Amino acid sequence: MKQNPVKQALRAGKPQVGTWLSLGNLTAARVLARSGFPWLTVDLEHSPIDWNEAAALFGAIADAGCVPLCRVPEGRHENIKRALDSGAFGIVVPMVDTVEQAQAAIAAAKYPPTGNRSVGGTLPSINFDAGPGEYFRRANDEILVILQTESPRGVENAEAIYSLPGVDAIFVGPNDLTAQMRGPDGKDPSPEAHEAMLQRILAAGRKTGTPVGLHVMSVEACRTRIDEGWQFIALGSELRAMTVQVQQWLGALDMRPEKGELARY
Repeated sequence: MKQNPVKQALRAGKPQVGTWLSLGNLTAARVLARSGFPWLTVDLEHSPIDWNEAAALFGAIADAGCVPLCRVPEGRHENIKRALDSGAFGIVVPMVDTVEQAQAAIAAAKYPPTGNRSVGGTLPSINFDAGPGEYFRRANDEILVILQTESPRGVENAEAIYSLPGVDAIFVGPNDLTAQMRGPDGKDPSPEAHEAMLQRILAAGRKTGTPVGLHVMSVEACRTRIDEGWQFIALGSELRAMTVQVQQWLGALDMRPEKGELARY
């Protein structure tokens, strides 16, 4: 049975830089899975990708030797179970604010006696190059559980959440964190306040020995965050890579239309 090299690398303190898939395009996923990224996350939270499409993407990524991850729409048991039974090697769970939410997500990703994941499905064992029995026995050791800290409440509970057995890494969505930090007047926090919140997350990860990561939009930002100690880092997305390159081409040809930002991720 395959091992999960991203899980092993994070445990060893090695940064792992991947990217987000939001288009649901199988060809793009196959190409990116062979590009050198150690992992690719299929985003089911903020995209129209359905479960059948996601399963095809997980299989294509795994067959290429890359690690397929899934950001589930919400941290409910049925979402986590379905993502893993569709062949993902790990989950990214959004908006985890409390210990109870974290415990529920971890349990859903683990077979008994550690958790309460139901036993069944064929695709996971295929993606791990294993028989079903071997997969059921070893999956708890290979599945990657990544929880998102995206609010001041989540930061307040960070140390307690990050200390839970079964938390493999923490991931920050900067945009959601910004939105959750808005005051009663609806104004975004200052860049300094936002950065201070990020540094609290990083400090909590260091204190608990839990890898932390975040989404960045440039290679320069990626390098800066790695130097600071962030480990699980998403660099843009396939959609952003496409639109940024096209904007650069059109700008060089003086053809770029005056429109807003086409892709944040």
